[in-house]
Amino acid sequence: MFSWYAINTYSGHENKVKQNLEHRIVSMNQKTAIRRIVIPTETVTEMKDNQKVEKEVRTMPGYLLVNMELNEDSWGVVKGTPGVTGFVGSQTDPVPLAQSEIDRLLANANVQAAASGTPAGGGGAAARQAAPAPAQFSIGETVKVVSGPLSDFSGEIAEINEDAHKLKVLVSIFGRETPVEVGYDQVKKVS
Repeated sequence: MFSWYAINTYSGHENKVKQNLEHRIVSMNQKTAIRRIVIPTETVTEMKDNQKVEKEVRTMPGYLLVNMELNEDSWGVVKGTPGVTGFVGSQTDPVPLAQSEIDRLLANANVQAAASGTPAGGGGAAARQAAPAPAQFSIGETVKVVSGPLSDFSGEIAEINEDAHKLKVLVSIFGRETPVEVGYDQVKKVS
């Protein structure tokens, strides 16, 4: 039975790990057991030299999502891929992600899919404009993400960028604190 699994990788090496895994799938004849490899990203609009520039940013640095039928061979292909540090969950028995979690992660994200050649699900996230009025946030304050691929996640503010109207929030993804950059308009204070 096919399920989604989260795979830990070295942060910043997601594309290279994805390429390595795609190559191993073909060379080890596992195309029928591993359907898709996804790097969740979203499109954000930034101002650079007074021009709007669209940029792809990873919503989950250090993770790949893999849709696969877990068996000894497919597990070995993924686990033995250079740059993969392990499955999220138990070391001996990887834990599949809940469908509701996958739906939430992929719903508003652009995804880069591979392996089976099937198109990726999910549409592009709407470009976000900076909030016109400065919001009053403080480092260490708890906020809840209300829009984007990480909506419904809560976290603690680690950095504040007043000029760009952005916050760096530490959210817990798969039991690991991950810094996520969000706009003022994407969060609300938790009372």
